[in-house]
Amino acid sequence: MHRQVTDALQHAASQRQQQQRWRQPQVRPQGVLLASNDYLGLSEHPQVIAAYQQALQQYGTGSGGSALVCGTQSPHLYLQQQLADWLERDNVLLFSSGFAANFSSLLQLGKLYSKIHVDRLAHASLIDGMRASGVRWQRFAHNRLAPLLPELTATDQAHLVVTESVFSMDGDSPCLAQLRQVAEHADLYVDDAHGLGVVGADGRSIGGVMNQRQLPLLMVTFGKALGVGGAAVLAPTAVIDYLHNHAREYIYSTAISAAQAAAVSAAIKLVQSAEGSSLRQRLQENIAHVSRLAAGYGIPLMAATNTAIQLVPVGTDSKALQLQQHLRNRGFVVAAIRPPTVPPGQARLRLTLSASHTPAVLTQLMQELAQCLQH
Repeated sequence: MHRQVTDALQHAASQRQQQQRWRQPQVRPQGVLLASNDYLGLSEHPQVIAAYQQALQQYGTGSGGSALVCGTQSPHLYLQQQLADWLERDNVLLFSSGFAANFSSLLQLGKLYSKIHVDRLAHASLIDGMRASGVRWQRFAHNRLAPLLPELTATDQAHLVVTESVFSMDGDSPCLAQLRQVAEHADLYVDDAHGLGVVGADGRSIGGVMNQRQLPLLMVTFGKALGVGGAAVLAPTAVIDYLHNHAREYIYSTAISAAQAAAVSAAIKLVQSAEGSSLRQRLQENIAHVSRLAAGYGIPLMAATNTAIQLVPVGTDSKALQLQQHLRNRGFVVAAIRPPTVPPGQARLRLTLSASHTPAVLTQLMQELAQCLQH
């Protein structure tokens, strides 16, 4: 390899060592999992597994090609219609991941706007897609949508505002009233990865409280509360047709398997059912339980949220790693979140709660955490 490339790789390796090699993949340790986004426990639900197995027998393990060549089968078409009906949108495009959906959509659609406004804490896939589009863009202060209104109302140019329904590393959400105000003057693109299935009485999240006119561009993922994998963009048919012909991550990627699509459909049916309502209720009870325990033990939480993402600020990277290892030694798998995912000096423990957790287990977790924080 060229000397310049070798030097760059050595420099990067040195930086990783200084950061305690946090980028190295880790095999999931044994213990109670509180680092997963499987908020309803559907990845292990018998009905979801059965749907996957049945479709495996009928369609095989892979789609065999891109969606436009031979990768589209009956379960894909059913899932698209199911999502469109459930979230009351005109049309749907399936992607292999939320990252691919966000990046490709903003890369291609961003070119159609005069300017993009994006929340400062938006996911990397949103930022990367927006940057790649080449359009003018600007970050706004986290969840501060109201200050955008003067600029949006002062021009007849096309503006796009990009945000998330639930922010993955902070657990909070934008103000719905402000979102609706913004929607009167600009198009909205909302990443609903961490809301779908768990937010709202019926699990429809932001797509259930804002119609397609108010929220024309909606991205949902299947690997969080639905417990499977993949993603979709829901939008007016003209938008989906445009992405269908321009979104390279869709056109040139192998489609998700038919078995995967069938499993997602089964998960959606569960979310829509009485059992899904019960699971969401159980999750809310677990969230309230952890909040009470945190207050009782004097454990600081970053924000008083009613989402499954609960965050304990610890400050330094070393402290976060120390707490993570202590809890793993006690049988609890949690995530230590550090820069560059969060700003320097704002390392935190990320506890993701699930309907599958029992109150007794969560009580033990918070007791261990309280003891560790006191030392």
